[in-house]
Amino acid sequence: MSQITKKIPFSQKVAFGIGMLANQMFPAAMGIFMVVLVQDLGFPGWMWGVIFFLPRVFDSITDPIMGFISDNTKSKWGRRRQYVLLGALIMGISFSILWQLYRENGIDYNFIYFLLWSFVFYLGLTIFSVPYVAMGYEMSDDFHERTNIMAVAQWIGQWAWVIAPWFWVIMYDQGWFESADVATRTLGIWVGVICMIFAMVPAIFIKGRSTVNEDYLPMNLKNIGSSFSGIIDGFREAFKNKPFRKLCIATFLVFNAFNTVAAFTFFIVVYYLFAGDAGAAGIWPTLFGSIGALATTFLVIPIVTRMSKVMGKKKAFLTAQSISIFGYILLWFLFIPGKPYMFIFALPLFSFGIGSLFVLMMSMTADVIDLDELNTGLRREGIFGAIYWWMVKFGFAIAGLLSGLILSLIGFDADAETQTEGAIIGLRLFFSGLPILGTFIAILVMRKYDMTEERANEIRAELDERKSESTGA
Repeated sequence: MSQITKKIPFSQKVAFGIGMLANQMFPAAMGIFMVVLVQDLGFPGWMWGVIFFLPRVFDSITDPIMGFISDNTKSKWGRRRQYVLLGALIMGISFSILWQLYRENGIDYNFIYFLLWSFVFYLGLTIFSVPYVAMGYEMSDDFHERTNIMAVAQWIGQWAWVIAPWFWVIMYDQGWFESADVATRTLGIWVGVICMIFAMVPAIFIKGRSTVNEDYLPMNLKNIGSSFSGIIDGFREAFKNKPFRKLCIATFLVFNAFNTVAAFTFFIVVYYLFAGDAGAAGIWPTLFGSIGALATTFLVIPIVTRMSKVMGKKKAFLTAQSISIFGYILLWFLFIPGKPYMFIFALPLFSFGIGSLFVLMMSMTADVIDLDELNTGLRREGIFGAIYWWMVKFGFAIAGLLSGLILSLIGFDADAETQTEGAIIGLRLFFSGLPILGTFIAILVMRKYDMTEERANEIRAELDERKSESTGA
């Protein structure tokens, strides 16, 4: 096969990337809006914990089930498109309804209302995201083209993290809305509808091959027992794949070490750089997230994509994560009271950690799916995608709980106008130290990852030969 025939049209990459924008904007907006539950609607800490944790656990359980369903769907539209479309509709509608919260309804009512609609939203997210991610894995068989696809998708998706921090400014600016809860009711509808349309784009524009005549496992009620057994077996077999296991563990360490301390940015800026004066802090907390995302979009993703082609995916990952460790170290020195602009110089280096993670890891996951097909004879993008994102989502739920535990451990008091010196030092130590530790262990895990370009091409050639023999070509 020539190099030309392996290229995916840029329009198809963009269509996939627009879906990624929705896939990232929903959780990005959710994270910003949830401040309102405590700050404006009076939810106590335990309610915050339940709302943060339970729906995400539910999401992590349903992902492997959806992966099995998607992998074994017989349809003239293929295995993915119809679920992407259905999930987009459920996500958009439920997200819009989710934020229609009114103070006069009381805390208990709002808590139950929000929790129940959260389950509906996360069900829609599962129905959308699992087949959507699998759709990306199967777009190309080429080693480098897979990285290009994920780079375009992540470039477009990163704009969610550029835009979302500005919602916080809009919500608390009375020139826009009289209160933050009023703001989220309106913004929730806009985000829900617009992102629902974005999420539909891959289903409409990325065509699927008919699977009507494929020999897949049946999914009727009579065989639900064997189907569920297939889910468990697929999960177990996928995790026996050593390269894939390394990808999952490394992602868990890097992504969730980052997310455990991500919320501390606001507290460090307000209480350390501005001595507890949130008004004086202004938009600096927002700029941290927004400038970091811009650095990822215009600097990290293009550089990492090039690094991957020059030195290989594993070396690109190890190099990018090493740069991010240096960035976290710099942030310890560049958070300077009275000089908030100094932390900006560390953001491009800091951004190499998360910015490179999914570009490379999703591309490498597509490579190990080929290895799985060589060993088992099955194409299981849905199962592998579900397991990979299960690690991310379940870890994200744990990160939320750990954030609260760390704040309690260091003696942080959200009601205090200023924080003790011990609390500030604790915030800064965990903010830099935990991601450095997680990233360093991830680097050790990935040092012996052995899916090189040469090995991936050998596997692809064997699969193509096997396919030719089976079709008599």
